[in-house]
Amino acid sequence: MRKMTNLLCFSPVAALMFTPLFAPALGARSEPPIFTNPADIDRAVQQFTGANIGQVGGARTPTDRRLRLAYCDGPLMTSWHGRAGQTVRVECPEVNGWRIFVSTRPQPAAQTAQRIVRRGDPITVAVRGRGFSVQQSGEALDSGAIGDWIAVRTARKREPIQARIERPGFAIIPAS
Repeated sequence: MRKMTNLLCFSPVAALMFTPLFAPALGARSEPPIFTNPADIDRAVQQFTGANIGQVGGARTPTDRRLRLAYCDGPLMTSWHGRAGQTVRVECPEVNGWRIFVSTRPQPAAQTAQRIVRRGDPITVAVRGRGFSVQQSGEALDSGAIGDWIAVRTARKREPIQARIERPGFAIIPAS
């Protein structure tokens, strides 16, 4: 009886059978991702809120890395969900897209009651939408606390616009 010293067979037929297993190592084209990377969701929420994960106004925690949402080819859309401004809706706008809700870290109760913007204060107003963000300076026409909607006059518009206070000296107009 012949003793087998090598388990691998190096015939052309055997090489064809094993090609799919080694194709990525051989420089073949990689397939598009199957799932959306949870870090992309974290970045979208951070860009929308202007605060890092764990900070006041930012996501409470990172998106669970075990989450398996279908890959979204276009940019993720973000908007506020609910009236309190404590939840961000993140969605994939594609035909068979998905939608999740990310909880944000609210202001402490003692700070939310305080008027952090006073009438006449200079304020930066940001308009954030799908894939863009534009900022300009203005003047607060009302006093308000975090989460309040106030009238703001910008240098470019004579008519006041409504913006939601995010933090001292900063208000946002979500564009969805």
